Amino acid sequence: MDTTNNKSDAPFKITGDWDEQAKVLKGKFSQLTDSDLKFETGKESELLGRLESKLNKKREEVINIIQKGQPEKV
Repeated sequence: MDTTNNKSDAPFKITGDWDEQAKVLKGKFSQLTDSDLKFETGKESELLGRLESKLNKKREEVINIIQKGQPEKV
């Protein structure tokens, strides 16, 4: 079975204006703080870990939530 095209294996990257996306997430999930949503390039895994913990969701769910707010790739 070929699993090389599995989306969850691809490294997660933030695209678009993260500050704007963070505001939207904060509006949807009132328990998130500015420090929870702090993002540094190359530290996507740390961000995902904080959001997983605060939202009590699995990594894949958190990625899906974030990706819904990201601009479509052209």
